[in-house]
Amino acid sequence: MSDNLALRQHLIDPEVCIRCNTCEAICPVAAITHDSRNYVVDAAKCNLCMACISPCPTGSIDNWRTVARAQAYSVDAQLAWDELPAELSAEQLVQQGLGAAAVSTPDESAAPAMVAEPGVAEEFGAVQYGATVPPWSAAHAYTNLYGPKAAEKFVTATVAGNVRVTKVGQDYDTHHVVLDFGAMPFPFLEGQSIGIIPPGLDAQGRPHHARQYSIASPRNGERPGYNNLALTVKRVLTDQQGKPVRGVGSNYVCDLSPGDKVQVIGPFGASFLIPNHPRSHIVMICTGTGSAPMRGITEWRRRLRQSGKFDGGKLMLFFGARSQEELPYFGPLQKLPKDFIDISFAFSRTPGQPKRYVQDLMRERAADLAPLLADPNAYFYVCGLKSMEQGVLLALRDVAEQAGLSWDSVGAALKREGRLHLETY
Repeated sequence: MSDNLALRQHLIDPEVCIRCNTCEAICPVAAITHDSRNYVVDAAKCNLCMACISPCPTGSIDNWRTVARAQAYSVDAQLAWDELPAELSAEQLVQQGLGAAAVSTPDESAAPAMVAEPGVAEEFGAVQYGATVPPWSAAHAYTNLYGPKAAEKFVTATVAGNVRVTKVGQDYDTHHVVLDFGAMPFPFLEGQSIGIIPPGLDAQGRPHHARQYSIASPRNGERPGYNNLALTVKRVLTDQQGKPVRGVGSNYVCDLSPGDKVQVIGPFGASFLIPNHPRSHIVMICTGTGSAPMRGITEWRRRLRQSGKFDGGKLMLFFGARSQEELPYFGPLQKLPKDFIDISFAFSRTPGQPKRYVQDLMRERAADLAPLLADPNAYFYVCGLKSMEQGVLLALRDVAEQAGLSWDSVGAALKREGRLHLETY
């Protein structure tokens, strides 16, 4: 067999992966799939475009193994893994029918270019417009301090508080949970996330994998000066098809009581970060628990404003939910000064009222958003359900074109300059 039958197969490390769905959502050729346990790459579909590498918050996506193409690890095999297989030895590769040239490690920089085959990447979404680099003035983010491949497998946090932040009696049960890390260092920035490891075993008798949650606090803690942070977690009782299911991670977190101990890994994420330079503007667009990073961003800017040491720019929030009762933090948001933050709410299930979504609000505020799209000091953050992503991007395009701006130029600049960040799930 000839050397050209060698394959440098792209794989995902199941020990490090936090199942955030970023890779699958951004893959332009649908080569990544998952089941209830693992995310995997289909070698028959992967064209090595590398689009998924930089957005991955943990680095679990950046793994490779040399194999004979005919003996590539199948999707079914990868779904059953608890850890990556070892790199095959030169002798094993020769046994697979590969010659000496194929056994040497390939130059991964020679992978195909960053776009999929013609006609494949047609979706109007994160692949085209989502930034994978942070704003130029963002603070340095520490990542993967705790986890399976770190010196410490996890850090133990103590629950300092757990309060419901949606109206009691509604089925949208969302909690604000505060975790305290005591003397253990856990530096983080707004826009990062953590993983929580639920106790017990899954249906296959294996330990549960970590569940990812966005941090809802500013960088100096939920309580300033304390080594703590907060999460915004919705209790999952149905799957995406509406069938009854009890989410392992969300129900575990929502049922925590003060004093309980929690195993945490992370922090994760190095691109969904905010600018630190004066007069920078921030536009936040979110639904439901996608409000978590927006809360951290807003609170950090509020504290900077109180200090009198930071000249902040415009702060806008477009926040969507089914109803006012199901919108987390609705009460506290009403108390923020109007000259500090410009808030617009969209409710899609208010009895007797037409359905309104965040993209509807954005079009209504086109006169305010258009100058920000053209301003290199304005940054846009989108977080929530995957279904909102395309609608928001189409609204931004419409705002730009209505103002006489070229969306091709604006959209490319937003991505290139780290000004448009999409975190949908």
